Amino acid sequence: MTDKTTVHLLRHGEVHNPSGILYGRMPGFHLSELGKEMAVKVTDAIKDRDIVHLRVSPLERAQETARPLAEARGLEIVTDPRVIESGNVFEGKPFAVGDGVLRKPSTWRHLWNPFTPSWGEPYKEVAARMMAAVHDARDQARGHEAVIVSHQLPIWITRLHAEGRRFVHDPRNRQCTLCSLTSFNFTDDRLTSVSFSEPAGDLIPVKDKKAPFSAGGAPEERRP
Repeated sequence: MTDKTTVHLLRHGEVHNPSGILYGRMPGFHLSELGKEMAVKVTDAIKDRDIVHLRVSPLERAQETARPLAEARGLEIVTDPRVIESGNVFEGKPFAVGDGVLRKPSTWRHLWNPFTPSWGEPYKEVAARMMAAVHDARDQARGHEAVIVSHQLPIWITRLHAEGRRFVHDPRNRQCTLCSLTSFNFTDDRLTSVSFSEPAGDLIPVKDKKAPFSAGGAPEERRP
C-alpha cells in the first residue's frame, strides 16, 4: 500500500524587534501582536487538514507560532533543536544595508566566502539537520500530514537542497515569507514535489515581502 505524506515547513510569524538587530538564536525575542495574528490566521487555514504531528524549534517565536495549531488539533509540541535558526557571527548586531557594518574592517574576515557561508553555520550542515527532522516528521505522520515550525534561512536552504539547487542565493529573493508554508510531499519515502503557499499573506508588511511574487497568490510547485 502506498503512503502519501506531507511535511509542511512553517516559518514563524513577525517578531517584536524594535532595535532591528539580527537576533538569530538569542533568547527573549517573541512574536509581535501582528505575529500572533499571523499564527492564528495560518492555524485557521490548516486546522482542518489531517495534521497529526507538530515539531518545533526551541526558540520563543517558533513555539508561540505553533501554540494555536497545537491547541486546535490537540497535538503535543515536540521541541526539536535540529530545526532551530542558523548560527551567525553577526547575531546581536544591526546588520542591514545602510547600517555601516559592512564598512567595518573587523567584519570583512567573515564575508570572504558566500558559498559556505563564512559568516555562519555551513549550509550543508543546515540542510542535513533539517532533512533529518523532516524525515523523522514524515515517519511520525506516515499517511497523514506533519508541521515543522522553523525559520526562514533553514527552511529556504532545505528547499534548495530538496530541489537540487545551489545554496548561494540573494537573501532578498527567498520565497519564505512570514507564516508561509513550504510543503514537502512524499510518496512512501520518496519526495515527489515541493509546494509553497502563504495562508497569512495578506498580513505580511510590505517591507517583509522579500521575493518577487504576489502574496496570497496560487501556490508554486516544483518537482525535485
